[in-house]
Amino acid sequence: MTHDRKPPRQPLFWAALAFSLGLWMGARAWRPPSWWVIAVVAFVVAASWFLSKRAWLAKALSLSAWILLGAFLIQVRDQRPDKPQQDDARILVLADGREVTLTAHVIREGYAQAAGPLSIRESIDVETEEIASQGERWSVRAGVRLTIYEKVENPEVLERRAPSPGLDATEGASRTAETPVAPLALTYGTRLRIRAKLHPARNYRNPGAFDYEGYLRDNGISVLGSAEANNIERLPGFAGSRIEFRRTRVHANIVAKIHQLWPASEASLMDAMVLGEESFLRNATRIEYQRSGTYHVLVVSGMNLSILAFAIFWTLRQFRVDPALAAIATVVVSFGYAFVVGVGPPVWRAALMLAIYLGARLLYRERNIMNAIGAAALGVLIADPHALFSASFQLTFLAVFIIGGIASPILERTTLPYARGLRLLQVASYDLHVAPAVAQFRLDLRLIAGRLKRFIGKRLGLVLPAILIRVAIGFGELIFISALMQAGLALLMAYHFHRATTMGIPANLAVIPLTQVLMPASAAAVGLGYISTALAKPAVWISGFALEGIAGTVHFLGGAHLAGASVADLRVAMPSLAMILASNAALALAMLVARRTRTATFASVALLFGVAVWIAFVPSRPHLRFGVMEMTTIDVGQGDSILLVTPEGRALLIDAGGLPQWMHSDFDLGEQVVSSYLWNRGIDHLDVVVITHPHADHLGGMPAVIANFHPRELWLSIDKPVGALAPIVAQAHRAGMKVSVKKEGDQFDYGGAHFLMLAPGRDQTTGSMRQNDDCLVFTATLAGTTALLEGDAERPAERRVVGQHPEAMLLKVAHHGSASGTSADLLATVHPRYAVISVGTRNVYGHPRREVLERLQQAGVKTYRTDEEGAVSFYLDGKSVTPDVALIH
Repeated sequence: MTHDRKPPRQPLFWAALAFSLGLWMGARAWRPPSWWVIAVVAFVVAASWFLSKRAWLAKALSLSAWILLGAFLIQVRDQRPDKPQQDDARILVLADGREVTLTAHVIREGYAQAAGPLSIRESIDVETEEIASQGERWSVRAGVRLTIYEKVENPEVLERRAPSPGLDATEGASRTAETPVAPLALTYGTRLRIRAKLHPARNYRNPGAFDYEGYLRDNGISVLGSAEANNIERLPGFAGSRIEFRRTRVHANIVAKIHQLWPASEASLMDAMVLGEESFLRNATRIEYQRSGTYHVLVVSGMNLSILAFAIFWTLRQFRVDPALAAIATVVVSFGYAFVVGVGPPVWRAALMLAIYLGARLLYRERNIMNAIGAAALGVLIADPHALFSASFQLTFLAVFIIGGIASPILERTTLPYARGLRLLQVASYDLHVAPAVAQFRLDLRLIAGRLKRFIGKRLGLVLPAILIRVAIGFGELIFISALMQAGLALLMAYHFHRATTMGIPANLAVIPLTQVLMPASAAAVGLGYISTALAKPAVWISGFALEGIAGTVHFLGGAHLAGASVADLRVAMPSLAMILASNAALALAMLVARRTRTATFASVALLFGVAVWIAFVPSRPHLRFGVMEMTTIDVGQGDSILLVTPEGRALLIDAGGLPQWMHSDFDLGEQVVSSYLWNRGIDHLDVVVITHPHADHLGGMPAVIANFHPRELWLSIDKPVGALAPIVAQAHRAGMKVSVKKEGDQFDYGGAHFLMLAPGRDQTTGSMRQNDDCLVFTATLAGTTALLEGDAERPAERRVVGQHPEAMLLKVAHHGSASGTSADLLATVHPRYAVISVGTRNVYGHPRREVLERLQQAGVKTYRTDEEGAVSFYLDGKSVTPDVALIH
């Protein structure tokens, strides 16, 4: 069997790669725009000059021009006009918690969610027109992400609210509290007068933390705000784009139709999979899909659009519609779908690639998917250069690259000829038009059919083997592509999400075929639902059956545990530079040799899988300083989390932050902040975790930390765990951890450091109502340098500590700088040189208190704060303490 081993030309793909490299360079090396322009012109002229003389040099110069163009474009796009900068500066001055009056209009709608038993919460985006405060008014144009709170008299009110714009009162009355509600029907373009409090967004200032400020800025949001529903007044008129208004109305109407056709338990998933609406997804659902390696089906992605487009094109062709008209109709519907969904670049990339592919198909030109990828990537990156740095763009681009650049060429040389050989089996003359091996394959099938015709007839004897073989080939291709995708995406999954999925292959074998049923069936159900609910019932049943299959598969595989740990995915630290380079090299090599000899192809694929195994199972080297003791206060807002590393490299985490229950938030500080910081440091294992006392801002993140880092020991101060502490201790026992209760007087050496417990008292009954009095207070010492960690100790605990006369160069200030701790007696006894306060910006408690800061200053203590400096590290070498501030803006 002969094949063309020369890969097709793909200039747009290489241009997209060069342009991406330029964007990366431009984001890191600023130069005056005129320099880039001159360089681009010079390289283009040089490329034109050498085009007829030295083609290879002309190509190199052309790619260099694309690199320079990318650097120029991203730097020009980053230069914003003066007016928006002035507006941002003005609104930031007013975002200090004072009450202001905004005249604004809605630019993003939201759906209300329960924020507790007696209140609901809705998040919308508005664009200001005017801001008034203390008798002054300013004309300001800036984006505000506004959270609106509304108190209700009883929980049953939610059941009587209209689920979304477009449903009448009788329909709304029959819905449950899980259904979306819109208390004020704040549709796009509605003008409002709002009394609100504004505050700037703030990142958790730890290396590796998610850039929330940048995310909001990229979405046009300058500040955050909050308002009560009764402080919002509608104004006459409309502001905004009429096109966007119609899009939002269609989107909201489809959401309402989905909740009318499917039960609430299925509607939230349908919203996400079909329409990209994630407002009603629980965080636990997202985690299950991430663990199983099927998160791509939970959100509207290029795969969803491709399935829908294929169904449309296939249906039109079955009705004998002209191929050109069918292609045009498919493209129009696909772009319409992308417009209504409105979830951003992934769907638009898929729609653009689809249009390019079908256009090339109509022109009977070579259908080179790599060129389609390049053209789509260039279109998206020119429109939005910063998309290059998003995980969404990188994952989508790489996934299609793996399929088009590696999997497709391999399948074209292996299974595709045999799949095509199943056509026209009864026509012997067709054997002359296929490769010899395929012709022999067809002869064998006809021999088998001759044996089978005695039992099942001639026609069925020929068709049945062909069907079985086609299914087997399709199943094998699905396994191969799924495995290749898992291996190829291993680097990005580890880099962005610190996950290495192990269940991706079996999960996708079930989920992808079911998604191919769900997408067209659900689209048909929604369409028919506007005609008749009864008419839509069969499509609703089919799509619901597919959805149940997807959800069941994900729940079974994503929730699989062994010995208390998830086996669906592995949590991994930040890949090393060597891993990053090896993965990229393996991908490039696999693409370059995919059309060459079988040996080279097999070796390149094996290398790709080998690198994936390396990323998943070989621990990264932690970024630690051996021989010294490190104490790092991680910025977790208003809470505590401290990384303590002993001279021998033993890693201890004292507390893990957390949010109080009254915030009704499913944001997990242990997963999103603490774990993220540890993984960024290359740490994938903890030796000990410590819970100083059972308050939410200290233990809330601990379940995620235990699950992610599998510590060996848990230290407590409470004899009989109750409340929120009890399930964490039970989790530790299930994981085989050693649980120890530490009390005053306990001292021991661990990892090259000496630990001395100062509180709670050995004669003290722990588990009282005043949990701060039960706080674990201890010192960690390396030779002549000591750190005193006070947790949330208050006066009773501090008196006990002072009575033991400890001395320490470094003090972790008690209770976030509360006036109930850090007494003058303590400072006079301990004589610290440095102190650190773990505290949240603009916290409601007024921490740290002024009198505490004054006492520290009078004692000559150099004080650091996580709300100002972010994560702060201190290194104790036995003689001195060295502070190191990792300020992340």
